[in-house]
Order: sequence, then C-alpha cells, then structure tokens
Amino acid sequence: MTDQLTRTPSAVRVVLASPLYRGATVALFLSGLGFSAAAPQIAQFLVRDLGASLTTAGLYYLTNLTAPVAGYLIGRRSDRTGRRLGLFRICAVAGFAGWLAIAYSGALWMPFVISAVVLGFAGAATSQLFAAIHDELAASPTPAADGVVSIVRMALTLGWVIGPVAGAFLAAQAGLRTMLVATAVCTLAQIVPLGTLRERVDATADDPDAPRPVAHVPVRAMAALLAFTGLFILVYAGEPIKYAYLPIYMNDQLHFPAALSGAIIGIQPLVELVLMPVAVVVARRMGMLPLMVLGALFGVGANLLFATTGTALGLFAGQVLMGGVWGVFAGLGIIVAQRLLPAAIATASAIYLSAPALSSAVGGLAGGLGAGALGLPLVFVIPAALALVAAGGLVVLNRKGGERVRG
Repeated sequence: MTDQLTRTPSAVRVVLASPLYRGATVALFLSGLGFSAAAPQIAQFLVRDLGASLTTAGLYYLTNLTAPVAGYLIGRRSDRTGRRLGLFRICAVAGFAGWLAIAYSGALWMPFVISAVVLGFAGAATSQLFAAIHDELAASPTPAADGVVSIVRMALTLGWVIGPVAGAFLAAQAGLRTMLVATAVCTLAQIVPLGTLRERVDATADDPDAPRPVAHVPVRAMAALLAFTGLFILVYAGEPIKYAYLPIYMNDQLHFPAALSGAIIGIQPLVELVLMPVAVVVARRMGMLPLMVLGALFGVGANLLFATTGTALGLFAGQVLMGGVWGVFAGLGIIVAQRLLPAAIATASAIYLSAPALSSAVGGLAGGLGAGALGLPLVFVIPAALALVAAGGLVVLNRKGGERVRG
C-alpha cells in the first residue's frame, strides 16, 4: 500500500508537466463550473422569464435524450479521423452558441429546440478530451496513468462543487439571463487552456507506435460497453430523484433549517473529491469492477437511509455513502469504458459520458411516478432497487469480461 500511495505525487507531476493534461484539467473545471451553474437554474428561467408552467419546465430535461445520439456521432467521427482536439473545439463553440442563444431566447420553444439540437453536441467536448488523454497515455505510458485520469476527472467534479453556488449567487445579483451568458462564456473558455495544441495523431505522424484512426466498430463489439453504461445509468438514476425530492423532504416534512439542509446536500461532492484518488489506489488491489460493485451497494445503503431514517444523522450518513458511490464511478468509470472498447476510444468515451443525460430522463420519470405512488420518503426505495440491480449486473460483467479492464 505504501508503494501505491507514493505514486500519487507522480501523477500530479505528470499532469503538471504535460500541456495536454494540464490544459484538460483546467478546461474540464471550466466545463463543470459553467454547466453546473446553469443546471439548477434553467427551470426557474423557463418559468420566470419565459412563462412556462412547472410541468412544462420539467419536460425541458427530456431534451437530454438527444445527447447520446450526438455524442455517438461525434465519437465515431473522432475515431475515424483521430481529430480529437479539433472536434473538442467545435463542440465547445457549439456550446457557447447554444447557451448564448438560450440566454437571449424570447419564446418558450427556443430553449427546448436549442438544447435538443445544439447542446447535445456541446456535451461531446468532454469525451473528446478524455479520448485525447487516452491517446497521449498510450503513446507515452506511465505507471501513474490511472492517477492522471483521476486528477483530470476531479477537476470536472470540482467545477460541479462550485458551480451551483456561483450560479445561484450570480442569478440573484444579476438575473438569470446574465447567469446563462456566464455559462456560455465558461463553455467557450474551455478552448483557452489548450491553446493551439495539436492532436496526438498529427503530432506523431511519423511514429509507428502512435495511436491511429480506426474504422467503424460494429455494434456487437460494443456489447460490454453498452452493458456497463446501462448499469451506470441505473446507479446514476438516483441522483435526479435525490435532488428533486430530498430538499422537499427535508424542508416540508422534517422542517430542517436551511443551513442544515444545505450542509447535508453539500457534503456529498466533498466526500467524492476526497475519495476519487483513494479509489484509484484501492482499485489496483481489488480490481475496478469489483470496487464498482461495492460502490453500487453504497448507493443501495444511501437510498435506504434516505427512505427510513428521518434524522439529520441518517441523511448525513446517506450522503457520505453517496460520496463513496461517485468517488468510485467518477474516478474509474471513464477508464473502464475505454478499456471495454479499446479500438474506438472516442466512441467509448462518448457513449459512457452520455449516461448522465439518459439517467436524468430515467430518474425523472421513475421519481415522478414513485413519488405519486409511494410518497416521501419511500420514493427513495426505487433508486435503492435500481442500484441493487446494477450491483448484480456488475458482478456478472466482471465474471464475463473483467480481465479486459484489469491492468
């Protein structure tokens, strides 16, 4: 264990020494910051500024269903051409244009169309960065490879920690449209840290060991990746349910003070940040998929605590367990996805990173039906059951293809 822990500083040094890793870290922080600032506020914008009903505002999240299709198309193009960073820049510009157009929307239909058509492609920017990082790690191997990916991924999580607070403050001070403009600026600013850096396939054209563009990968070859992504969707589906109903439960039924409710919600991302590098170290000993089984079981326990305890201590414990879930999946998920489809890294990254968008739709539907049928807090039994199914599926996936993700 001591030897493994001493590798962590080497991962930091590798990130700092590489223009790509360093730039990707800053870029993903800006991406997380901008998107997470807008995500909790977009429904309010639709209601307050464009006159939508609460039901119509909720339907906005169904526009996320186009993101997997857009991500797959971008990923397939990337794997055919090897132009990771070029596509990343195009996606970032699309995101800037999309968020700016939403900010200045004058009709209710406009954000729906813009989100479905434009922002789906903007979301593929992140997958292109992870594909470029994989190419660089393949061409210049390092024992700290998993640690490098974890550090870069942590930057995205850090953006999600700061973004909701910054977005709420900016919206309160300057208005929701200004906050959406700031999101657009953050999305475009992703390009700046990487400057004019070229793709690995361009920079090493004469290197026979450098990553090369690949032909189209048949769907059959993606079976394990699709299964893994589907199981991740089941785990992630608990997040929209939690964020929709846990604050209502704490405020309306438990009557917690606002500060206590905020502390309970805020503890999860902090635990996640702490545990992400720890997950990399533990995974070297027990394997990534077995650790993800444990992570999914943490999700079962967390949601059962939400459903049954009714105390601040119980909800804190549930959120700590949820931090464990995302410390594992956020830190290791992209690595597993890429190893399950090594012939098409960008496609693998895009498919896996589309899971949160699909989970929002799945969780929103399941949570809405469950809240009506079971009420609060028993609605949290639903994500507990989904996480339990995911844990069983991960056990099966590990038995059938676990050797593909070891190393």
